[in-house]
Amino acid sequence: MTGTVYVVEDDAAVRDALAQLLEAKRFRVRPFESAERFLEAYEPGQAGCLVLDMHLPGMSGIDLQAVLAARGIDLPIIFLTGHGDVPSSVRALRAGAVDFLQKPFESRMLLARVGEALAQDAARRLERASREAARTALRELTAREREVLPLMLAGHSSKDIARRLAISHRTVEIHRARIMHKAGAKTLLELAAIARAAGVEAVPAARRKRVPTP
Repeated sequence: MTGTVYVVEDDAAVRDALAQLLEAKRFRVRPFESAERFLEAYEPGQAGCLVLDMHLPGMSGIDLQAVLAARGIDLPIIFLTGHGDVPSSVRALRAGAVDFLQKPFESRMLLARVGEALAQDAARRLERASREAARTALRELTAREREVLPLMLAGHSSKDIARRLAISHRTVEIHRARIMHKAGAKTLLELAAIARAAGVEAVPAARRKRVPTP
C-alpha cells in the first residue's frame, strides 16, 4: 500500500505503540507529538492518511481537521480518543473523517481502517489525475469545437449540428474528427467519459443559440 501513515499523538507510549503496530504490517509511518509539528512537516500533496488523536495539547484534532480543510488538503483522517465524546465524533465524521475509534481499540480495527484510508486517498488522487488529464486534452479545443462538443455528447448527428450552428455538414465532420483526436478518444463513449471528467456535459440543442458562420 502506497502512502505514509501520519500519526499525531501526544502520549509518547501510545505513539510508539501505534508506530510499531503499523510498521509491523509494512506501513510507512511518520509520528508527531502535536498538530503543530505535523503542520510544520507535512507538504501538501503527499500521499497517505492521518491517524489523529482528538484531544491534543495546543491545537486539537478537530482544529487540525479544520485547518487542513481550509488549505484544501483532503488527507483521510482516522480519529482516536480516550473519551466518549459523541458530539465531537459526529462533527469529525460530518467533516469527512474516515472513522472515529475510541481507546482502547482493537489493533485489527485500526489496521483495517488505515488500509481503507490509504485506498481512499489513492482513489482520490487517481480521480484528480484523470480529471486534470481530461481538462488538459480539452483545453486544446478551438472555440467552434467547444460549441460542437456538447452537441456531439447529446447525440446529435453532424447534419443536425450543422443546421443548428449554421455551418456546413463537412465542417462539422472535420470538427468532430479533430475533437476526437485532441481528446485521444476512439469512440463517442470514451469522449463522453473524458468530457465528464473535465466537467463538460451534454447540452440539449434547444438551449443552444444559433451562431453565424464567421
